[in-house]
Amino acid sequence: MTDGRTVAARLEEGEAARARTPFSGVAGWRPSKDRPDPVALLEEQATTRMPELVPVRYGRMMASPLAFFRGAALPMAADLATIPVSGIQTQLCGDAHLSNFGMFASPERDLVFDITDFDETLVGPWEWDVARLATSLVLAARSRGFSAHDGRHAVHEAVRSYLERMHAYATMHTIDVYYSKVDTRQILAYVDTRARSYLQTTIKSAVHHDALHELPKVTEIAGGKRRIVDRPPMITHPPELTLQLEANGLAGYRKTLQNDRQVLLDRYEIVDAALKVVGIGSVGLAALLVLLDGGNGDDPLFLQAKEAEASVLERFLRPSPYDHHGERIVTGQRLLQATSDIMLGWTTGDGGRHIYIRQHQDQKGVAVVEAMTTDDLTTWGELCAWALARGHARSGDPAVIAGYLGDTTAFAHAVGDFAGAYADQTERDFETFDAAIKAGRIAAQPGV
Repeated sequence: MTDGRTVAARLEEGEAARARTPFSGVAGWRPSKDRPDPVALLEEQATTRMPELVPVRYGRMMASPLAFFRGAALPMAADLATIPVSGIQTQLCGDAHLSNFGMFASPERDLVFDITDFDETLVGPWEWDVARLATSLVLAARSRGFSAHDGRHAVHEAVRSYLERMHAYATMHTIDVYYSKVDTRQILAYVDTRARSYLQTTIKSAVHHDALHELPKVTEIAGGKRRIVDRPPMITHPPELTLQLEANGLAGYRKTLQNDRQVLLDRYEIVDAALKVVGIGSVGLAALLVLLDGGNGDDPLFLQAKEAEASVLERFLRPSPYDHHGERIVTGQRLLQATSDIMLGWTTGDGGRHIYIRQHQDQKGVAVVEAMTTDDLTTWGELCAWALARGHARSGDPAVIAGYLGDTTAFAHAVGDFAGAYADQTERDFETFDAAIKAGRIAAQPGV
């Protein structure tokens, strides 16, 4: 909060925080001697997951150190909690790796670039998001066989982007920070020509990813009725769905929407719902693909209803002020995103499960690391950092953060040191994880 103070005063507050907690605390990270066993932490998480899907989660994580990293938000949170931080807080994404950013359609039908995953969102030190994003860039570079220099360059450019944007937001009117967004027009004007082709392909792909595009891919007409096609274990119709949306659950969700969106929802009826495995970190939590129709059989609306647990950050930070974790996620998303899905809301499902709901596909464009060149990776990292800075500036105080960052490359070098060291640790954790699978300690179902 600014508390009516001038920009200069808030910049000085950030500078004072830097004097108390210099960047060397981040740069000098090393694993503690009593560091928790990462596999044990994953096993702990598995106790609240659907047991038949835990091997699928582990199978996805065993694909590479980067895939393991995507599912290992809890082990990294435990490590981040050992690092001295500035004491400056924002709303965190909580899982800010490069695949949790992308493009999607705004309510005005413009394509915007922003954070796309908020399962772990919580108030905390802004440095944690930056550190997770930076490490993901190093691991992505390694997964592509790029040089160590290329990975470190991607981190430096991302941190530079974050710093420059934060300084810009620090001098803007508060309402202008709120209205700011990263849209495709700005992206294409900003990026280097060498990375433009990749982004143009991503934009073109995103435009076609909507409900009508999904309809023939995931549904069929059977017995005169449209239904979602089973593709076990990815998409299934279990005997009893773990989330009941047709009755009280849907009514509760409706109440969390704005009035105009309640009217929109009322024009649809549920046609079918199926359990669908999504992502890596959230595999094993209940996730439903829900098909609704406006009455003509070709007027689809796909909703995704996902189970929400406590953020992995909560054991290291203050607990969420929200009793309902669906509400925690939705509130964090609305704080961080420039514009959020019009159907974003929350409800309570069978057995008291906390659920949040959003559209399943609405012109979504994601990171395809396997197709990236070094220039593509660097540019994607810069865009991620831009969106992250905008979210942090909107939910925190950009001038205080900017004052802490300063105007040199020192913080970029510190984060580069951390990201390299933590990528090394992730590769060691991946080896431990792989050994646990081979020893039969945990079961993994690869290739799903």
